[in-house]
Amino acid sequence: MELRVLRYFIEVAREQNITAAAERLFITQSTLSKQLMELEAELGKQLLVRGKRKTTLTEDGMFLFRRAQEIVDLADMTQAALQGTDEAVTGDISIGCGETEGMELVIEAMKRLHEAHPFVRFHLYSGNDEDVSERLMNGLVDFGLFVGNTDLEKYDYLKLPKGDRWGLLMRRDHPLAQAASVRPSDLAEVPLLCSRQALHSNELSGWLGYDFSKLNIVSTHNLVNNTALMVKAGMGCALTIDRLVNTQGTPLTFRPLEPAIEAALFFAWKKYQVFSRAGQKFLQVMGEVIGGAS
Repeated sequence: MELRVLRYFIEVAREQNITAAAERLFITQSTLSKQLMELEAELGKQLLVRGKRKTTLTEDGMFLFRRAQEIVDLADMTQAALQGTDEAVTGDISIGCGETEGMELVIEAMKRLHEAHPFVRFHLYSGNDEDVSERLMNGLVDFGLFVGNTDLEKYDYLKLPKGDRWGLLMRRDHPLAQAASVRPSDLAEVPLLCSRQALHSNELSGWLGYDFSKLNIVSTHNLVNNTALMVKAGMGCALTIDRLVNTQGTPLTFRPLEPAIEAALFFAWKKYQVFSRAGQKFLQVMGEVIGGAS
């Protein structure tokens, strides 16, 4: 598979129309169609369902689309890293990050590096720890920011000086909003919108004192923004970490868990990682920022 052809395939998948994709790629429709048919013949799979007005992906096509994006991203990152010169720090730095206020330290490091080396570009990919870990191990990001219990055996890392506190996001008119904090017994009858990370957190299991299966879990999520809308609509309360949702001036409020549970934050990278000069500089600045905040 050639990178050029994978880029063609990605464009067709996004446009859902071969004619439109050909125009964006500045090639003829017949050339694009021929390249796609040769790709299908090479793989021995039908990748596209060609309709009169719309081209859709088969199941094999959807699999290739996901993998093709990763392959092209990795190729672009490698090229950018190699094109930096010895005289100037240039290139791209990609960071996978969970939802956490700890990103403020990462952003401070980004700001400092950009001020010193304005030709460095940053790319952020948000997701839960599982998403970040997959991108990090596949070489699709240079660094990852992890929240809470994480298997760090495959990584080198810096621990951030302050973690995030777990709690319950709820409507202000919810009975638990009258309390200063939320205890394990309070959750027994509450419809919960639960982060998937919380479900797999040994810290929370130990705090609860009984199995998560006994809770009334209405839905699960990996990022909390849409879940906050569900809380606002009255579907339940969200088990999440503090300061992810701005509750000021809204019908929502946050109450911390009691006894308190704090999720530690780790800025990590693969062991034996060979960084570009931009990556080396960023790691140095990140260490300075964390040291200054300790």
